[in-house]
Amino acid sequence: MRRKEPPLRLGETETSATQGAYTFTDDLGREVTVASHNRVVAGMGSFANVWELAGGTLVGASDDAFSDYHIASDAQKIGDFSSLNAESIIALNPDFVILTGSSSGRGGGVADTLTAANIPVAYFKVTTFDDYLRMLRTCCDITGDEQAYAENGQDPADRIAEICAKTEGKQAGSAVVLTTYSGGTRVQSSSTQTGTMLADLGAQNIADSDKGLLSDYSIEALIQDNPQTIFLLPMGNSDGSAQQALAEQTTQNPAWAQLDAVKNDRVVTLDP
Repeated sequence: MRRKEPPLRLGETETSATQGAYTFTDDLGREVTVASHNRVVAGMGSFANVWELAGGTLVGASDDAFSDYHIASDAQKIGDFSSLNAESIIALNPDFVILTGSSSGRGGGVADTLTAANIPVAYFKVTTFDDYLRMLRTCCDITGDEQAYAENGQDPADRIAEICAKTEGKQAGSAVVLTTYSGGTRVQSSSTQTGTMLADLGAQNIADSDKGLLSDYSIEALIQDNPQTIFLLPMGNSDGSAQQALAEQTTQNPAWAQLDAVKNDRVVTLDP
């Protein structure tokens, strides 16, 4: 029988503990019970990072955990997050595996194979800071490290609230986030990580009113909407290729210089 829990705090999810075991509902609505967290495997680099921020250690992680997040744990590689190696994971004898619930990186039938091997698996979907906070809360509930949550969850949440409070009552103006890939350029909606940040700060994302930009970006459409601020977000494995694609598709067009954001020096390149 579950113990009665206190009201949830910011970022918390429903979690229960019985005789050292933790039961919670993951982001796919699945009930997961973690009886031990001594041997944990993370199937995505950012999730490996979150688990370590929650005070945990890893025995296995996807390749990007090492190349992009430089995790501290002495862990083994288990393949790319989009094509995880189930045999490598099982060989590590894990007692808990963390996977992404996004459609682009579920690792095929890995979860089914692990479940058949009686290995607890949890799915998380993390795009925004609130998503991160929710995942961190669950991970800290499992590790029992409340100090980790205070430092890596509540403290940044408080700082974000302070920053957002400074924008109340102010006109932030219109903006756009252009994500640059080697294959071209895409516009981010307000449901993305960066788009949500802009919304929290009161900016008017032009993609919200001109949804055609999301599927059919063009310099002509950008000129028509004429955002006051342009954010560039380089993505992909080759920053040089991304910049070249942006130049060919956007900045080399003579009309680029006529945009208000360009004339007013309000084109900002973000750290990916």
